[in-house]
Amino acid sequence: MSSFSDPQSVARYSEGPAKLVPGFHALHQMTALLLAERVPEAGRVLVLGAGGGLELKAFAEAQPGWRLLGIDPSAQMLQLAKDTLGPLASRVELLEGYIDTAPATGFDGATCLLTLHFLPAEQRLHTLAELKRRLKPGAPLIVAHHSFPQTREEKSRWLHRYAAFAVSSGIARDDAMRAIDAMDARLPLLSPEQDVALLREAGFETVELFYAAFTFKGWIAHAPLQPT
Repeated sequence: MSSFSDPQSVARYSEGPAKLVPGFHALHQMTALLLAERVPEAGRVLVLGAGGGLELKAFAEAQPGWRLLGIDPSAQMLQLAKDTLGPLASRVELLEGYIDTAPATGFDGATCLLTLHFLPAEQRLHTLAELKRRLKPGAPLIVAHHSFPQTREEKSRWLHRYAAFAVSSGIARDDAMRAIDAMDARLPLLSPEQDVALLREAGFETVELFYAAFTFKGWIAHAPLQPT
């Protein structure tokens, strides 16, 4: 995540996700639709890992009445989010920090996209539990990140599929191979079963898979209707 503090990496960020994440723009579209199942027209949505502002812009365009809070630990990425939002920035509050920085008031929904795979299991669990604590009863949480089988053979197969997608999207093959080597060495990757178990351990209910794209998985979960 240190590259998110490098000005050149930040400037290139908006160009990368669509080349690396299959169905990237559709992921934002689906997330907005799933949130809208429970979030009212004037609802409050917490977007954790919001640097860059791409999902904030998608949500603001899809739902003009939503009040959005975007949180990210990188001041440079938040500046990029502000630039990306343009005139929509007036409808979005941006906050530098982590989940513990977020107000502990009830949100109508929350998202954490392409972020949790940077966190080890214990920190993921803390983050998920703190997200749940900030949600109103029954409110949805949408998460999506790298999540695939972690046996040596399966891990290698899925990482090479990720690289193949990147190459087919215009990424140089050498860069794609270096990327999967770095992912294998540095990211605390988990299996889908482990990710679902963490969501349930954090107290979420009705955990449902809605997105599966090579190494990426996405789930919608709901805070309990009765506070715990």
